[in-house]
Amino acid sequence: QVQLVESGGGLVQAGGSLRLSCAASGRTLSSFAMGWFRQAPGKEREFVAAIRWSSGTTYYTDSVKGRFHISRDNAKNTVDLQMNSLKPEDTAVYYCAARVGGIVVVITLYDYWGQGTQVTVSS
Repeated sequence: QVQLVESGGGLVQAGGSLRLSCAASGRTLSSFAMGWFRQAPGKEREFVAAIRWSSGTTYYTDSVKGRFHISRDNAKNTVDLQMNSLKPEDTAVYYCAARVGGIVVVITLYDYWGQGTQVTVSS
């Protein structure tokens, strides 16, 4: 089992920045891929970014490329999502997820999920 706890959400003005963090515990993450997803009100949950723990390989959805950066800290067992140039359309609950294996964007292929953290971007 892997436990995931997100933190760092909040309210920010458009153009601002936030840094989300996901603390993982329960298992060694060397064989895992870690992902960030988001769900806006009335919409389906969608993929945002992911990182392969062992290699550091990353992947982003097109709408956040150049604005968001995902990273992992081996010592702290955390995965962070640095979000810059935020837009009102980035408003959502952001979820951290984990799976054994490589990076995928399909939600159902992630086995472990955090409880989510709210990000609100005002215009």
